[in-house]
Amino acid sequence: MTYIIEVNSSEETQTFAAKLAGFLQPGDLLTLEGGLGAGKTTFTKGLAKGLGIKRMVNSPTFTILKQYSGDLDLNHFDVYRLENSDEDIGFDELFAGEAVSVVEWAQFIADYLPNERLEITIDRLSEESRSIRLTPLGQRFETLCKELMP
Repeated sequence: MTYIIEVNSSEETQTFAAKLAGFLQPGDLLTLEGGLGAGKTTFTKGLAKGLGIKRMVNSPTFTILKQYSGDLDLNHFDVYRLENSDEDIGFDELFAGEAVSVVEWAQFIADYLPNERLEITIDRLSEESRSIRLTPLGQRFETLCKELMP
C-alpha cells in the first residue's frame, strides 16, 4: 500500500518529516527519491530536527555520507555520485548500526539496500507544493505508516 500526503511549503515538509521521526527506531532505513530541487534535503532537515539533532543539516553530495548525533543518530547519504559505480563504502555495517539512515538517490545502490525499508518519493507539484509518497517495504514500515497516517 502507498500513503500520500500533500504539503504546501518547506515548513510543512519539515513538520511532516519531524513527525515521522517520532516513529523511527535505531537501524531504520529511509530512501528518498525525487528530482533536483524536489525537497529531499528539506525533508531530511525536518527528520533530523525530529531526531533531536541540533547541527545544521545539508546535502552530503560531495562527501556521500554525513553523520549526525541526536536522540537517535542519523546517517545521511547522497549516493548520486555512485551512479554506474560498484563502490561499497560499508553500507551493510552502516545500515545495520544504531543510527537511522536516509539515502538520497537510492536507486544507484539498489543492490546494497535491505529488503525492509521505507521508500519516500517527493514530487514537485508547484513552486511550494509537494506530494510525499510513502511506500513501506516490510511489516514494520507498514505498521509505522498506518500509525503515522491513520
